[in-house]
Amino acid sequence: MKTTKPTKQRKRMYQAPVTERYRRFSASLSSKLKDSHGTNSVPVRKGDTVMIMRGDHKGSEGKVTQINRKNYRIFVEGADREKVDGTKISVPIHPSKVMITRLNLDDKWRKKILERKGAAEKAEIAEEEPPKEEKKQKRKTSKRTKKSGGT
Repeated sequence: MKTTKPTKQRKRMYQAPVTERYRRFSASLSSKLKDSHGTNSVPVRKGDTVMIMRGDHKGSEGKVTQINRKNYRIFVEGADREKVDGTKISVPIHPSKVMITRLNLDDKWRKKILERKGAAEKAEIAEEEPPKEEKKQKRKTSKRTKKSGGT
């Protein structure tokens, strides 16, 4: 975001278009997935298997059953609670509090996105490596004489 004011950040979060909300649903990948795909995070989708990293359900793993883009929450299989009358309801979880352990790669577009993100990160790594040092040529410097000012 380009502002530091919390009120403006909240306003932009709640008024964000669907395309921007999609990007805010990013969750980190497990270490095996990071190595294989060459990227650190990917937006969560229905069908991904995630591990909950924070909260009461910490450590539990399950498939994403539902995504609520309006409230910025996902629902995971097995992360549910029992109401007073005995019915079970799913607990909403923020996508930043989960880690993706298995990706749902049924969509060909998602595969292309992963390939593109991995290729971009490899290019960034290549840029970070310093280029080979070239021999510097010495410049010819002329000696200057110091001239005194008038005062």
